[in-house]
Amino acid sequence: MATAAGMGMGIGAPSTEFSEEREYHFVARNCGRSFSVDGIVEDSIDKTIFVASEQDSEIMDVKEQVQAKVTRSIVFVTGEASPYAKSGGLGDVCGSLPIALAVRGHRVMVVMPRYMNGALNKNFANAFYTEKHIKIPCFGGEHEVTFFHEYRDSVDWVFVDHPSYHRPGNLYGDNFGAFGDNQFRYTLLCYAACEAPLILELGGYIYGQKCMFVVNDWHASLVPVLLAAKYRPYGVYRDSRSVLVIHNLAHQGVEPASTYPDLGLPPEWYGALEWVFPEWARRHALDKGEAVNFLKGAVVTADRIVTVSQGYSWEVTTAEGGQGLNELLSSRKSVLNGIVNGIDINDWNPSTDKFLPCHYTVDDLSGKAKCKAELQKELGLPIRPDVPLIGFIGRLDYQKGIDLIKLAMPDLMQEDIQFVMLGSGDPGFEGWMRSTESSYRDKFRGWVGFSVPVSHRITAGFEPCGLNQLYAMQYGTVPVVHGTGGLRDTVENFNPFAEKGEQGTGWAFSPLTIEKMLWALRMAISTYREHKSSWEGLMKRGMSRDFTWDHAASQYEQIFEWAFMDQPYVM
Repeated sequence: MATAAGMGMGIGAPSTEFSEEREYHFVARNCGRSFSVDGIVEDSIDKTIFVASEQDSEIMDVKEQVQAKVTRSIVFVTGEASPYAKSGGLGDVCGSLPIALAVRGHRVMVVMPRYMNGALNKNFANAFYTEKHIKIPCFGGEHEVTFFHEYRDSVDWVFVDHPSYHRPGNLYGDNFGAFGDNQFRYTLLCYAACEAPLILELGGYIYGQKCMFVVNDWHASLVPVLLAAKYRPYGVYRDSRSVLVIHNLAHQGVEPASTYPDLGLPPEWYGALEWVFPEWARRHALDKGEAVNFLKGAVVTADRIVTVSQGYSWEVTTAEGGQGLNELLSSRKSVLNGIVNGIDINDWNPSTDKFLPCHYTVDDLSGKAKCKAELQKELGLPIRPDVPLIGFIGRLDYQKGIDLIKLAMPDLMQEDIQFVMLGSGDPGFEGWMRSTESSYRDKFRGWVGFSVPVSHRITAGFEPCGLNQLYAMQYGTVPVVHGTGGLRDTVENFNPFAEKGEQGTGWAFSPLTIEKMLWALRMAISTYREHKSSWEGLMKRGMSRDFTWDHAASQYEQIFEWAFMDQPYVM
């Protein structure tokens, strides 16, 4: 079974190339936990345990593609989309869901920045210049943007080009932190996204004014505000609707109130974006805490709101999980829904995965054992088919629960296990991973950085973070997760005494404590070692779940239908 985790730099990382990747998904209120344990039974059927993650996702039955009852013109607006530019789960969703909707018969456009910062240049190589350009009135002048286009997988991928998207660094910042002009960069994106359906002749004709705008996170949140404030008053887009999809409520696009005039919006619309920090969050006694909040603007003006799971749609309305927007979101509860994401089974399929040394299926698991042995060899761990292999993949910060893993590690290292971590982030946690590897050379490996091939090989044995609890079950890796948000929605607790026989796909622990986490991990290890048939049942039930996007796409269609039933929320 392959569980590729990170090998610490101090020990000598494997030759696999990697590039740093940050994941911005956030499960409100509590940190996600990701673990996987992998082991092999005596009959060579490999077993893997635990994956805990912060992403909310669901797995669905594989069905034939169904055409939509009503086809629509759909415009996704996003700061990232795979494979063009991705920092985390948002990029995965916006790279896959539009394709699933297009397969069902919709006309779909994705609008995102054309990031030309070094390594990303080649990702836009097939996009051609449309010869269309517009001047956007904002930030004290008129700023020209141009449009590039690629038609791929039945989707129109539209890239907004401007010099502010060309600087070195990652999508949203560099080694010194977030870019100081991100508000400007994504204001341009939102204006351009509103103009694209009106001016771009894609496939011979424009999308027109009856569009469904799907705006993702704060980067795109100015779109429904612009529709309400600058288009509908002049009779444009009266037949359009907008849906806000909240992937990460922690990031809201908050800037000083003095920046509002820069946005080019009418003065009377200030209230839609107005934000006031509580006194305890202000910097000094003279600070009035006044700000503008992009995400709040979308919550106020969008026709429907979607979160990335049913559980998360409830959590964002609570004081603990609402990140200050809970009361506003509660007031719009009637149009708030949760839809669990899917995964791209073309990329995440253990029977075809190009990054695995051996392939396997739910009917023939023998290749999983070989994957695990190859992974142990690659990482320099003792090749032991009998040892459970636990893994973590994700960003190294408190949001991912690394603090809890760090505190629990001395107890875990007393068990006869192996533990692998792959990730980057907080320098303190990176240093801790390296030192832990030095202390437990036969049990622990910590790879600082990110590698797509290695993450796939780890998943063949475990995987935790982002959509990873879904990836894990697809790969026969049994997830152990913190029971919050989409994790609670997608991982069914193991029940060996159910009326119809054993049920469940993993373990979900709550509350978020070291004791509960260790209890769940030890229950999984015990089941793996002492109840082989139960363990195999857990693996096969997980692998039998449907990982496709088609089910999620059908749920989005229902949201679109509801949105068009009423007049635009803000006229």
